[in-house]
Amino acid sequence: MRGRHGQDPGPGCRAHGYHGISPRPDARPTCDDADVTRSVFRLTRATALSAETVWRRVTDWRAHAAQVPLTSVTAVISGGAAAGRPPTARGTAQGTVFTVRTGVGCVGVDDPMEVVCWTPPAQGRPGRCRLVKRGSVVKGWAEIEVVPSRSGPDGGCVVVWTEELSLRPLPRLLDPLVARVGRLVFGRALDGVLRGPGDDI
Repeated sequence: MRGRHGQDPGPGCRAHGYHGISPRPDARPTCDDADVTRSVFRLTRATALSAETVWRRVTDWRAHAAQVPLTSVTAVISGGAAAGRPPTARGTAQGTVFTVRTGVGCVGVDDPMEVVCWTPPAQGRPGRCRLVKRGSVVKGWAEIEVVPSRSGPDGGCVVVWTEELSLRPLPRLLDPLVARVGRLVFGRALDGVLRGPGDDI
């Protein structure tokens, strides 16, 4: 399987069904689509920042959590060794599992996620990350792609965040509503992490 850029996303990405979603060359600087499917939404952002800088920001899980009220990262398990590759300097690699918790005290919801595809941008190649939700309440997956500008490393990049989101035990009939709320929440979080650097894991 090869993405739209003609490059193999890697065995880990292929094994976990990486979709290879990339923005069109004429993609709008800010574009939120809630009707990709009933439970999937897509966020697109253009920025003048380099792909490497944007990658560090959009894969800073604690910075994402800090953008959502009453939310924090409660556990991080580095999976680099289990995945047969060393973890990055920030501890994230294919196989990393982290848990995001939203709530107050003992009342809340845990959202454990596993990084099943991890390919940072390099030498003009898009960066790709796929997360799969492993919890019993929050279901779905997320794919992040950071695409460098064709004009070179100083020409900025485009971020595409695509997510399937559903909550159990809510009926599937409510998935479109959940996706719309998710689009708003994750859109604000994405804008926040792009505005300034957060703390690394």
